[in-house]
Amino acid sequence: MTISKEWDAVFTKRLEKNYDELKWLYTELYYGHEGAFDYFLSMLFRNYSERKQELKDIDQKREENPDWYREDELTGMLMYTQCFANDLKGVKKHLNYIQECGVNYLHLMPLLQSPAGRSDGGYAVSDFRSVEPALGTMKDLEALADACHEKNMSVCLDFVMNHTSEDHEWARKARAGQKEYQDRYYFFDNWTIPNEFEKTVPQVFPQTAPGNFSWCSEVQKVVMTTFYPYQWDLNYWNPTVFNDMTDNMLFLCNKGIDVIRLDAVPYIWKQLGSPCRNLPQVHTLVRLMRMAAEVVCPGTLLLGEVVMEPSKVVPYFGTVEKPECHILYNVTTMATTWHTVATHDVRLLKHQLGTVFALPKQYTFLNYLRCHDDIGWGLDYEFLKQFGVDEAAHKKFLNDYFRGYIYLSDARGELYNDDPRLKDARLCGTTASLCGVEAALYERDEWKTNRTLTLDIMLHAFLFTQSGIPVLYSGDEIAQLNDYTYHDDPLKREDSRYLHRGSMNWDDAKKRRKKNTVQNRMFSAIRKLEQIHNTHKVFDNSADIWVVETYNDHVLGIGRYKDREKLIALFNFSNYDETAWINESEPYIDLMTGQPREAKAVGVPAGDFAWLYTVYPEASTMDQEPEAE
Repeated sequence: MTISKEWDAVFTKRLEKNYDELKWLYTELYYGHEGAFDYFLSMLFRNYSERKQELKDIDQKREENPDWYREDELTGMLMYTQCFANDLKGVKKHLNYIQECGVNYLHLMPLLQSPAGRSDGGYAVSDFRSVEPALGTMKDLEALADACHEKNMSVCLDFVMNHTSEDHEWARKARAGQKEYQDRYYFFDNWTIPNEFEKTVPQVFPQTAPGNFSWCSEVQKVVMTTFYPYQWDLNYWNPTVFNDMTDNMLFLCNKGIDVIRLDAVPYIWKQLGSPCRNLPQVHTLVRLMRMAAEVVCPGTLLLGEVVMEPSKVVPYFGTVEKPECHILYNVTTMATTWHTVATHDVRLLKHQLGTVFALPKQYTFLNYLRCHDDIGWGLDYEFLKQFGVDEAAHKKFLNDYFRGYIYLSDARGELYNDDPRLKDARLCGTTASLCGVEAALYERDEWKTNRTLTLDIMLHAFLFTQSGIPVLYSGDEIAQLNDYTYHDDPLKREDSRYLHRGSMNWDDAKKRRKKNTVQNRMFSAIRKLEQIHNTHKVFDNSADIWVVETYNDHVLGIGRYKDREKLIALFNFSNYDETAWINESEPYIDLMTGQPREAKAVGVPAGDFAWLYTVYPEASTMDQEPEAE
C-alpha cells in the first residue's frame, strides 16, 4: 500500500488494518478498476479530515470498547420528526421527555429532502445532503445530534441506498439524456430485458405499484423502479454509484449520526435471471461499507433493514472475522408475537425463539413490537402445517382478528396493500389499538380497559426479556391510539400505514403524571420494566437464554442466566388465567412486586406475565477444592 503524505497516523493505522481486504473486494467487484479504488481511498480521507474533534473523541472511546452497543445499556425510540414535535428544533426541545422515557437511542425516521406526494414516507430522497425544509436544516440535525451526545444518547438515521427520487439531481440529468447519469440507474432502450427480469423478480407492491420497471417518456426508455415509479433503482455495478453513495453516508456520519440504518439493503444488487434479493454482491457491498466506516468513523454502527426470515437475515451479520452489519431487525419474532396474540398459542413463538436463542451471542438484534411499517405475515408456515394451518386462510384470520372482525377480538387495525388475488394483505395499527385499548376506551368498559392494558404491558415485558436492543415506537409509552384522520388527507389516504403514524398527543403525554389514567399506567409500567431491565445482570445481552417448557400451549417461558443471577419469565397469551407447569427448586422473588414467589405450578393471569428472579449464593471457602500442595 502506498501511504499518502496527507494521511495522518490514526487514519493510516485504520486503513492498513483493512486495506488488503478493501482492495481485494473492491477490485474483484469492479473488475480491477484501480482509478475508482484510488478515488474511494481519497474520499475516505476527505471525510475523516472533515470529521470534527468531538466525534473523533467518541470514535476513540468506542474503539476502546467495540462492544459498547452490546452491553445492554441501549433502549431505543423510533419516531417521525414531524409527528413527534413538528421539526428538528422541536425534537431537541423535547429531549428531556425522551430521557424521561428511559431512552438513549433515538431513531429519526427519514427526514432528508423528498418531493411531497412522491416520497413514500421520506424513502424517495432527492438530496442526501439536505433536510426536508419543513423539518429544518442540516445544521439543525447536527445541533440535535450534538445535544443528544451531551446527554449520552445515540442518534440513528435512515440511509436509503437502493434508490433515489426521480427528482434527484442524478435522475434529472439522466432524464435530460446524459448517459453518464443514466448509467447510475438501470436504463433500457426497450422492454426486452425488463421483461426477462420480471420473470424472476417478485413484486414488492403488486397492488399499489405493480411491476419492477417504469417508462421514462423524456428519453423514451425503461427504468428500473422496484418499489414505486418515482423511486429509481441505483446501479451498483457502477463504481461511481458506490463511491458517491458511501460518500453520502459518511457525510451523515460526520453530522453526528451514530447508527446508519441501511434501508432495503437486500435489494441493492441486480442480476438478470435472479430474484434480485440477497445476492452475494450485496454482502460484498455491505462489508465494504462496514470497513469504510471503521476507517473514517469507527464509532458508527450499521443497522441492516432485512425484513425476511432468520435464514436470510443472519448472513447480514457477516462472520466474526469479516463482520457486516452491527445490528439487524428481529422482524420474524415481531410478526410471530402478533400471531400469538391472535391465536393464544405459543408453539410457533417457542419454535421461533429457539432458533434465535441458538445464534451466537455476538449477533445483536433490534427488538420491537411496532414500527413505522406494516406487519407482514411472513411466518414459518412449514412449521404451522403440522397443526393443519393453511397459509392463505391463516393470513385472513390474522387480518380479521386484528380488525376486530373475529368474535371476542377487541383489536382495531386496517389492512395495508391488500391483494385479493394473492390474499396477502398486511396489517397496520398502533400497539395499544391492536391490543384492544382503543375499543375498551370507546366502550368505556373499565374491566376491558384493565385487561387490554395488561396485555400491552405484558408484550413490552416480553420485549425487554429478549436479548438485544429494545426499541419503542413513539407514543407506545402512553398507549397512543390509531389516528384515523389520514383518511382525510389526499397525500396520505392511499397508505394505511399512516394509521399508526399519527402526531404525538402532547395533552395525553401530560397525563402520564396523573394517577390512574391510561397514560400514567402505561408510562409507569414501561419505566419500571426498563429500570428492572437495566439493574440486573441477568438481562445482559451476554446472558444465557433459553425456552422454558411450561407444558401449557398458552404460556411462553423464557429462562436467562448471568453471573449467578437467574430469571424465569412467563407470558400468558390466553384470555383466561393459566398455569405454567414449571418446578424450579430455588427461592424466587417476583421482580414486579419484590415479594417471594415459588416457581412451581405458577399461576399467570390472563394476558399477564411474571418475572421470577433468584440469585445463587457464592461458593463458600468450605465448598472449594483445596489447592494442590
